[in-house]
Amino acid sequence: MSGRPEALYPLFAALDSLDGVGPKTAQHLGQLDIHKPRDLLFTLPYAGVDRRRRATVQGAELPGVVTVEVTVGQHRAPARRGGPYRVTVEDAATSFQLVFFHARSDYLRRVLPTGARRVVSGKAELFDGVAQIVHPDHILPPEEAGEIPAYEPVYPLTAGVTQKTMARAVQSALDRAPELDDWIDPVQKAQAGWPDWRAALQAAHHPQEAADLSPADPARERLAYDEFMAHQLTLALARARLRRGKGRVSVGTGALQARVVEALPYALTGAQTRALAEIAADMGAQTRMNRLLQGDVGAGKTLVALKALLIAVEAGGQGVLMAPTEVLARQHLQALQPLARAAGARMEILTGRDKGAERRGKLAALASGETQILVGTHAVFQKDVAFHDLRLAIVDEQHRFGVNQRLELGRKGAGVDVLVMTATPIPRSLALAQYGDMDVSILDEKPPGRQPIKTALVSQGRMDEVVDHLRRAVAEGRQAYWVCPLVEESESVDLSSAEDRFRRLRAALGEGKVGLVHGQMPPDQKDAAMAAFQRGETGVLVATTVIEVGVDVPNATIMVIERAESFGLAQLHQLRGRVGRGTQASTCLLMYQPPLSETGERRLTTLRDTEDGFRIAEVDLEMRGAGDLIGTAQSGLPRFRIADMEAQAALMAIAQSDARRLLADDPGLVAGRGAAARHLLWLMEQDQGIRLISVG
Repeated sequence: MSGRPEALYPLFAALDSLDGVGPKTAQHLGQLDIHKPRDLLFTLPYAGVDRRRRATVQGAELPGVVTVEVTVGQHRAPARRGGPYRVTVEDAATSFQLVFFHARSDYLRRVLPTGARRVVSGKAELFDGVAQIVHPDHILPPEEAGEIPAYEPVYPLTAGVTQKTMARAVQSALDRAPELDDWIDPVQKAQAGWPDWRAALQAAHHPQEAADLSPADPARERLAYDEFMAHQLTLALARARLRRGKGRVSVGTGALQARVVEALPYALTGAQTRALAEIAADMGAQTRMNRLLQGDVGAGKTLVALKALLIAVEAGGQGVLMAPTEVLARQHLQALQPLARAAGARMEILTGRDKGAERRGKLAALASGETQILVGTHAVFQKDVAFHDLRLAIVDEQHRFGVNQRLELGRKGAGVDVLVMTATPIPRSLALAQYGDMDVSILDEKPPGRQPIKTALVSQGRMDEVVDHLRRAVAEGRQAYWVCPLVEESESVDLSSAEDRFRRLRAALGEGKVGLVHGQMPPDQKDAAMAAFQRGETGVLVATTVIEVGVDVPNATIMVIERAESFGLAQLHQLRGRVGRGTQASTCLLMYQPPLSETGERRLTTLRDTEDGFRIAEVDLEMRGAGDLIGTAQSGLPRFRIADMEAQAALMAIAQSDARRLLADDPGLVAGRGAAARHLLWLMEQDQGIRLISVG
């Protein structure tokens, strides 16, 4: 795979090699992210104008675009400067006016000589009962009127680029598009009724009616599918490369796992059992596991993680569990240590805080295999961390972890199995776009004994009632979180609002009853405040950001979120999931500042009406779009020019299975459809995929 296939050279040439595009226009087109002819091909018209010829403006739907043949009548120059210049014209049934502002009369007399026949096209409106077209888009002699398309595509524009320039440049790019062999599965293509690649481009750029602009139009759908296919091919190549890398066969004896189950007060859910079976099968296979464990808030992922780590230990190896922050790593340790002890496995924690002799001691125990399970932050990535026999790496909260980091992690141990856990339910289309290289297990059941959480909307004006409610709850020995609003401007504003709320609640509830955690605290103070809350010494914990409240306190049954409208849906759902972890009924109060915007209201009512994280994620996706949902900048999410991840989720799923099948049949992409797929990767600029082939 030395370089770009020759057939594609013309599409990657300079823009100013196209008709009507000079260096200046090329510069302007850059504003639309168009840098080469290929980009123009994938910039489709977003609307169209019906310019079919009619005999007369009479009876046309006005205001609206009309195209008629007329006889030019008299010219009336403006009475005063800057006034309208009017030309009366007559069609087959009636007369109307063409209106021009700031026009040169000599030019207009040349273009519209009195007595001549002309075809005019433009937006007509009624003005004092007379139809008029202000600045017609087209004025042509009848013999040249064939240039006016019956249905004219409308392209996105930017300063310095007109529709005319755009249409001409696109046509010039289309003339260069080569005929390419098809990379789509022939059965799929026939069933969907999709045209060939070049024909699809021609059709998409020459719509005949409004329906041709819909994403469901066969030509457009095919081009969207091509984008998904290229993206999924890249992910499938990454997956295949991982699978080629020899995995370690890790088969558990079940002995340690059985002791954990005995130590638990309840049985595993069906979803947990299913996920564990999938993970055990992957770990026992010759190839490396690359699996995503997706679970809703409180679906019991941690337990599944521990049992997976114990499989590695039973097989004579080690496991590592990585969390994004120190607070979360310590929490995992607290939650898992008692169970690991019950199983008879040695668990240790390693974070950036470990220094000197203590750190050396931990590293030695790890290298000798004495420490069987390590919990840590990304400090476990550092050069001096060596495992005795690492079999399984579990990464918690993937978002901060793109495909590249996943490959990096795989290099730590020979053929390490990788399991990624995310507590953010992700709609299927997004999961495929972001984790298409992985196999997915879903936990969609709540463990038994979990109480539903009652969610209510409360206006900020009822603050005193809320504080009274808290006072009673704390007196009864219950605990509550109070989350302060997100202030975008600065952390210091976040901080002052939290400290202010802390002081007020302390005044209302009593000195030792309220704790505070925020981002600017020294870690040990933060941990102390968390620990006091966990032990039940403080009744209310005031916190700024969500992330730090990753604590599991079964006795906490109230969650107050102040200015809830300033948080995203997924964040609110995560926050709410911090209560309802014990056996008592829990409440979540969403306090808002009226008046609520329409989107704010939809977010809060969605949350009130459902606890299903997957449903919530879908509403979030509809409301915000994919890039926003996971912060496009760092999400590694592809940017598609034609495809729409939200609306065309089903296509993404087909593309994934097609890409995986193609690679299974032709791992080197050398023959027929495989060779065509290489063209696709170059065409769609999937550099990572191209590298994976050339390396492979």
